[in-house]
Amino acid sequence: MEEIVLEGITIPVVKKKMKNMYIRVKPPEGEVKLTAPIGVSDDDIREFALSKIAWIKKQQERCKKVSVQAEGEYVTGENCYLWGKKYILDVQDTDYGSRVFLWGENVVLRIGHGSTREEREQVLNDWYRREMRRALPGVLKKCEKIVGVRAKEWRIKNMRTRWGTCNIPEQRIWLNLKLAKKPPECLEYVVVHELVHLLEREHNGVFYGYMDKFYPGWREVKVRLNETSKEG
Repeated sequence: MEEIVLEGITIPVVKKKMKNMYIRVKPPEGEVKLTAPIGVSDDDIREFALSKIAWIKKQQERCKKVSVQAEGEYVTGENCYLWGKKYILDVQDTDYGSRVFLWGENVVLRIGHGSTREEREQVLNDWYRREMRRALPGVLKKCEKIVGVRAKEWRIKNMRTRWGTCNIPEQRIWLNLKLAKKPPECLEYVVVHELVHLLEREHNGVFYGYMDKFYPGWREVKVRLNETSKEG
């Protein structure tokens, strides 16, 4: 069985070594794909697909609506960015807890049926936080070596108006969670910027002299960061 057609919907079928059957509705066009264990009969596959037909139609409707919907609802078909690359968000219902992962050109968000916008946002933000924590050690090592100073503490926070802040007396630096959506050089620029504040508090000639010395081309990266602010 290569495909089945139910109520006008064509569903390609792929058999693999696995335990359970799965159906995916792929954004942005709402393409459907069914994956099944090798030993499952064609009749069982058809029955399974038929039991999911209402859910399939619902997901396809989501894909159609999202094209005219403002982003920020965290629904299937929205643009989703990681380190400057654009992906398509694919929200999938599950009974087995929440999970986010990359799958080809998609960011797949698996979350409980009937999840709220706030719940979907929180799960995605947790994923972005993990991505930031994974990338940060290497960036810190590189930038601290360049600037020649180290902060005592680094923290990540979802901030509205700033990409980073520096508490100079405590030598504590905060980074905006949304930097995980931006090109990698943007994170480097913000890290260097905040480290330089440990050498010079104010944005003055001395400060910008340090920036020119430690991160040549920072002005171009700053422009790029602000140009891509709509992606976060």
